Amino acid sequence: MSYKIFANHAHLFPEQAKPSGTLDNLKRTLDEAEIEKAVCFAPFASQLRNAGFSDDDAPKWLANEIKNEPNLFGFGTIDFDKNNISAQVEHIHDLGLKGIKIHPAYQEIKVDGEQACRVYEKAEELGLFISFHTGLHWHRISDYHQLLFDEVAYLFPHLRFSMEHIGGYSFFREALLVMNNNKRGDFDRVFAGWTSIDVDIDENGNEQYGAWSLTDRQLLDVIYQTGPNRSIFGLDFPYNDSQDIKASIERIKSLPISEQAKENILGGTLRNILGVE
Repeated sequence: MSYKIFANHAHLFPEQAKPSGTLDNLKRTLDEAEIEKAVCFAPFASQLRNAGFSDDDAPKWLANEIKNEPNLFGFGTIDFDKNNISAQVEHIHDLGLKGIKIHPAYQEIKVDGEQACRVYEKAEELGLFISFHTGLHWHRISDYHQLLFDEVAYLFPHLRFSMEHIGGYSFFREALLVMNNNKRGDFDRVFAGWTSIDVDIDENGNEQYGAWSLTDRQLLDVIYQTGPNRSIFGLDFPYNDSQDIKASIERIKSLPISEQAKENILGGTLRNILGVE
């Protein structure tokens, strides 16, 4: 069966910041992986500054980069070094972007800290979706432990967000716990980001699990415990190339789950969340 794939989680960069992450390379990757549409994340302001850009307005850069690309949709990023947090969220919304990418460990913010909560409050008000990096990323774990995302869901009950990587190898059970703890009622708000789910194979044919790898059993548990409409496939472009991405798509297609679940993972749920035809 063929699927009209709409994927989350493509990091887009100017060539000066990351040559492998340009718009042209993304479009080539999407063609090779037979992906119809994708959500692109703006770089972080610090990445623009480090690349020599005098204008570090990353959401504006992304909006301009994809303005002529009808199959690409944008998520902005927040510069937590500035005090105008709520105004930045409004700016993302006014640019026509669909959501916000937050990487608590890389940005060195506490998931339920005061700055982050200002983002959630305004994003909830404006209907912006948030994609969080979850799982190991070399910063103090007390700032981004998975159970903190339950606090976000509790404090902002109308905010929708995804936990990208579903906590990864180390925090999968905690991420699943957060999803299960927030599944009652008719409003789905916490989603599993099926991003970088690939498994490595060594020279002897044995499976090797990295920091973000998940087993088939874990993926099946996500569907069984949370239902067929709370999982979203993600690319993690350019950190995954077209071969990695195609392998993940084939893995999803091969899982013993319903066709409806596969369609939802590969685009249906994301289309519904973002209101994309």
